[in-house]
Amino acid sequence: MPEAALSSGKPMPRVGMGTASFPLGATDPSTVKDVVLRAIEAGYRHFDTAAVYQTEAILGDAVAEAVRAGLVASRDELYITSKLWVAHAHPGHVLPSLRRALRKMQMEYLDLYLIHFPVSMRLAEDPESMTYSKDDLVMMDMEGVWKEMEECQRLGLTKAIGVSNFSCKKLETLLSFATISPAANQVEVHPYCRQNKLREFCKEKGIQLCAYSPLGGKGTPWSNNAVMDCPLLKQIAMERGKTIAQVCLRWVYEQGDCVIVKSFHKSRF
Repeated sequence: MPEAALSSGKPMPRVGMGTASFPLGATDPSTVKDVVLRAIEAGYRHFDTAAVYQTEAILGDAVAEAVRAGLVASRDELYITSKLWVAHAHPGHVLPSLRRALRKMQMEYLDLYLIHFPVSMRLAEDPESMTYSKDDLVMMDMEGVWKEMEECQRLGLTKAIGVSNFSCKKLETLLSFATISPAANQVEVHPYCRQNKLREFCKEKGIQLCAYSPLGGKGTPWSNNAVMDCPLLKQIAMERGKTIAQVCLRWVYEQGDCVIVKSFHKSRF
């Protein structure tokens, strides 16, 4: 699997398997676990999860089973990414959130830990609660949160730290006080959301762009069918004997981005 060099040192496999489903947590856990195992068999080594996806424990179970079955020699052969949820994006809550994730996944470390969004949410009484409302969103103490992200890396609980859904302006703010720069920024990327300006900014700052929803996020709350119904993409795919999905994934890959794909259908791996 081709890899992207990261500023943190350990490279990231260019193609990863996502574990989110919508509505969040709606997919049967056994289905998710089976898909992860089949993906490992197919050669995937990079897996992406998040606290809000409610798949951290399932991914951990699948990895443990893959090791027992000899599909991989150890967890160290895999690249595991998870994300800090907005309700925990407060000073004093970052490290506990990462430790909870590691306990769920039965792991000693992550390869990459991301701030999921550049906002916070009012603290919930139950740290496991993933319910949210726009009315609960508050400004993030970005400097305080990032300092704790840096501490997570220094403690060896994650090999690298980064962000998700950050604009150029948000990254500029973060870089103004960071002592460890974000290794990656995971954002939506597809032919209708090209992120050219952000990609150039990240390249200049040594931040790897990682693409989610490369097919337009069909089935997600923010999706539309513009990508998969695009006449030009249909024409390009037909001329090359490919599917629109293959054309989109290749396009994202050729931009130099890492790409997170997702399918609960084994035939699409």
